[in-house]
Amino acid sequence: MKFEGKSDISGLDLAEELQRLSNLVPPTSTAIDCLNFIIKSKYNTVFPQVVTAIKILLTIPVTVASGERSFSRLKLIKTYLSSTMAQDRLSGLAIIAIEKDVGAQIEFNNLINDFTQKKARKIVLASIS
Repeated sequence: MKFEGKSDISGLDLAEELQRLSNLVPPTSTAIDCLNFIIKSKYNTVFPQVVTAIKILLTIPVTVASGERSFSRLKLIKTYLSSTMAQDRLSGLAIIAIEKDVGAQIEFNNLINDFTQKKARKIVLASIS
């Protein structure tokens, strides 16, 4: 694929490098195994096209299952809670469910303390004389 006339990978060079690499690694090797072999053997300069192609391959998601799970989770939350909850709260819970990595980093003790300070009723104690 080209962008502004430039390409990350040359198809002919990649094919040549893959042929040479196939003689060095077992045929049952996975992409990550090949990349680890190239890096450990310090063949980065020998197989630059393969290294780039494998890095691209490993960063592109194979399926859209994570996106589908997010929408599926959103639908479950919405159908279960929509009748008893305001839209803002439902949206907040959906975001937490979808972005579970971010939600795992939330420090709930601080959040609870902030909430209780803002929502706590003030009790005025009358002095008994």
